[in-house]
Amino acid sequence: MDFALTEIQEMIRDTARQIGEEIILPNRARWDEEETFPTEALDALAKSDMMGVYIPEEYGGMGGGALDLCIAVEELSKFCGSVAVSYAANALGAFPILLHGTEEHKQKYMPKLATGEYYAAFGLTEPNAGSDAGSVETTAVRDGEEYVINGTKQWITNAGEAHVYTVIASTNRKRGARGLSAIIVDKDTPGFDFGAKEKKMGIRSSITRELHFQDCRVPVSHLLYKENRGFRVAMDTLDKSRPGIGAQALGIADGALKEAAEFAQNRVQFGQPVTAFQAVQHMMADMAIAIEASRWLVYRSAVAVDNDEPGASAIAAMAKVFASDTAMKVTTDAVQVCGGSGYMREYPLEKRMRDAKITQIYEGTNQIQRNIIALDLIRRTARKS
Repeated sequence: MDFALTEIQEMIRDTARQIGEEIILPNRARWDEEETFPTEALDALAKSDMMGVYIPEEYGGMGGGALDLCIAVEELSKFCGSVAVSYAANALGAFPILLHGTEEHKQKYMPKLATGEYYAAFGLTEPNAGSDAGSVETTAVRDGEEYVINGTKQWITNAGEAHVYTVIASTNRKRGARGLSAIIVDKDTPGFDFGAKEKKMGIRSSITRELHFQDCRVPVSHLLYKENRGFRVAMDTLDKSRPGIGAQALGIADGALKEAAEFAQNRVQFGQPVTAFQAVQHMMADMAIAIEASRWLVYRSAVAVDNDEPGASAIAAMAKVFASDTAMKVTTDAVQVCGGSGYMREYPLEKRMRDAKITQIYEGTNQIQRNIIALDLIRRTARKS
């Protein structure tokens, strides 16, 4: 396959890199230390028309897809994983509307998301429903022309900052996963509130909160797709967004290798640069191999998702698993290459190591992704037999 970038995709990459160098790089340590939402970076992305790279042109976007989003997320992640996920979470919240919303829904929300006037978020995870999405306990009970929502969502990226939320709630508890529905909830809806900002190991300037619903009334017209078909909305959304997590992990790893190589080249031991030692050379070579393999798999998965190819879910799961496992190993090895300096907060590598870990966990743990991959393999094998 030819993954040569188009002129527009090169512009997306170059713009993200420029914002990374000029705005993210000088501020990322402070944002991480203060756990401050990176508004300056997102404002710069909005002014550069980058918030709508995945949104169709008729709604004010660039008309790209998952691949264009991955290119932007990868480049931003080379500078800061927190900024990248704050940016990418808008797509996670918007994809349900793009994939299953009515034309009225799209006209209402997409132009504002494309300009950065609005941020979006996706509400699926709960205290007792994470990997087991079918165990959602938040309820949406129909009362005339409204749904009354009650419950709590946990660990929601951009919560409190976002203006529009796609929430997965149970409209028929007896049916489990087949009784879930996807509903749009606006931030200012009465009965909808947020928990305290979570204190996290990594991606600290990305804001994570709970969503609290207490007799929150939402018009029935805010339903996405069909009642009791919200599980499909959620799975379609995660398939579309999962390559972006791979891209985040890829960027974190790529940035870590670059910083470790620069440090090792300038660090002199026994009268020569650390890069002169074969043990270090082999570590960096293995990092480079894994990063390049991750890039091709992430891009391949984005193309599969954009083209609705058979087996795209499994390919997206592969990309997420391989790239995030690579990010964790590469950042760990990058800290090792830099020795004691790599462990110090004065240097960026310890932050990258902290940021990398979450990519193995959110949007479906890597263990769940392996289940998806294996089940797809079993189904394809069964069809051939």
